[in-house]
Amino acid sequence: MVKVTFIAHDGETTHVEAEPGDTVMSVAIAEGIDGIVAECGGSMMCATCHCYVDDGWADRTGPRMDGEDDMLDSAVCEVTPASRLSCQIRLTEALDGLVVRLPEDQV
Repeated sequence: MVKVTFIAHDGETTHVEAEPGDTVMSVAIAEGIDGIVAECGGSMMCATCHCYVDDGWADRTGPRMDGEDDMLDSAVCEVTPASRLSCQIRLTEALDGLVVRLPEDQV
């Protein structure tokens, strides 16, 4: 199992466990995490699964995927260097303990 910590805009923290191979977005939806809407279901056609990868994890999650920057251009909240689409972060054992922060709004 891979542990992921979601930190909401208001500071509320939720710890979950997921299977390697799951995406951060699919885990958030399955666990009912407020702050991830995922209108397109993970097909990278929107930015409603926007998240901020905590600084200590950016190297391990890797760079943004092709097309991710284009989708983030439509994000409602500020896009920063830490911004990612959670549908594009696939969990591995190397991401055990991953911390992601959620924006104030998605839509």
